Amino acid sequence: MHPLQPQQIKEFRADLHSHTIFSDGTFTPEELIDHAIEVGLSALSITDHDTVDAYKQAVPYAKEKGLLLGTGVEFSSLHKKHNVHILGYDIDVTLPFLHEFCALQQKRRKHRNSRMLEKLRRFRFVIEESELEALESFQRTIGRPHIAKLMVDKGYVKTIKEAFGNYLGDGRCCYEQGESASIDEVIDIIKQASGKPFLAHPHLFNDGGFVREVLTHPFDGIECYYSRCTPEKERRWLKIAKERSFLKSGGSDFHGSMKPHIPLGCSWVSKEEFQKIFSSHG
Repeated sequence: MHPLQPQQIKEFRADLHSHTIFSDGTFTPEELIDHAIEVGLSALSITDHDTVDAYKQAVPYAKEKGLLLGTGVEFSSLHKKHNVHILGYDIDVTLPFLHEFCALQQKRRKHRNSRMLEKLRRFRFVIEESELEALESFQRTIGRPHIAKLMVDKGYVKTIKEAFGNYLGDGRCCYEQGESASIDEVIDIIKQASGKPFLAHPHLFNDGGFVREVLTHPFDGIECYYSRCTPEKERRWLKIAKERSFLKSGGSDFHGSMKPHIPLGCSWVSKEEFQKIFSSHG
């Protein structure tokens, strides 16, 4: 897909899946908001991994710039040894227990990262803990994309895609499952924070039975529109959303230069869908 130009967008469009430097994106909250305006978006949600810290800067800046901003987060969970990402929308990002849960998730990530660095050393790919800790000085949630980037920087692999494809991707030789919250634990945290839990990018699961099992948990919605989702799969999720009376979300999963092939705004939801999700903007 090609980056959208302002003149191409005349109707309301909201990208509800994006990341900043507070997790594994490369844009600051202010840069992301400016970019959203540049490509003609009407609204945005920042869904950083296991942190809501970006909203301290994003909320006042979005208000100043006149961009609608719906609160969001992307939490990792584990179900039957499979990673399940859950988007939480319209959450109260000021609640202390939410920040405590984010801190716990980041602690789990840190331990998982250490295990992956150990596995990489078996292939003489040496990345020190201190190199990841240096990133934590300005990024809250450190994970596989950061390790992959360091592998590229050190000349161990040519691209981030190669790092994931050969070493860090799910089930690859240096992958580590790590400890994670359950689906129900994540959903409960989101609902306690007055939010709405959505199953993120369901098209990444190849097992339809597994997805149906996951959706028996008390989700409020499902991510139907996504940058790498085919029209055929998109229709499938829209059908499931209708059958289950789910809310529908969608977004690009924008990461900046970490994933340069995914432009902000290439997937979105309408004004009607945005307002159903973000009651405070209704």
